[in-house]
Amino acid sequence: MKRREILKNLSVVPLAGVIGNDITGPEKNKSKEEWTPVKEAIPGVYPTTSPLSLCIRSGHLVFLSGIGGWYANRRAEPGDIKVQIESALTDMKNQLEKAGTSMANVLKVHMTLADPNKNLAPLNEVYGKFFPDPKPARSFSGAGIDQMGRDGVLVQIDCIAYID
Repeated sequence: MKRREILKNLSVVPLAGVIGNDITGPEKNKSKEEWTPVKEAIPGVYPTTSPLSLCIRSGHLVFLSGIGGWYANRRAEPGDIKVQIESALTDMKNQLEKAGTSMANVLKVHMTLADPNKNLAPLNEVYGKFFPDPKPARSFSGAGIDQMGRDGVLVQIDCIAYID
């Protein structure tokens, strides 16, 4: 239920600029000149050498970068989408907890999936076990196995969540 309230409130934020109001939570009494959005990088569960942040917190929102489907020891191998999505969602869960939130607070998920005709149904079998109802909004795009950036990675997943 709380997820619906957050989504409802987020849907009116773009209108705030149109009607001249500033919806900024606890800083709502500050003028636009005084208000500065906060963007804080949360250290990743795993180190990265890429020029990106694995996790960003801004206010009560958390944004996770794409998490690839990995096997044990963070090694990508061709094969089982169920193993890869479980690994990616477990990494997502750990990163969200490190940022102070949980899978129950995920609002939106996007996945890039290699060979969706083959991999979507088995992916869904595992995916549904990680999120309580109501499930987060979700979208996906398809890609060839060689287009995921790393050999053997069948799925990459990112999300937006809120912090209570």
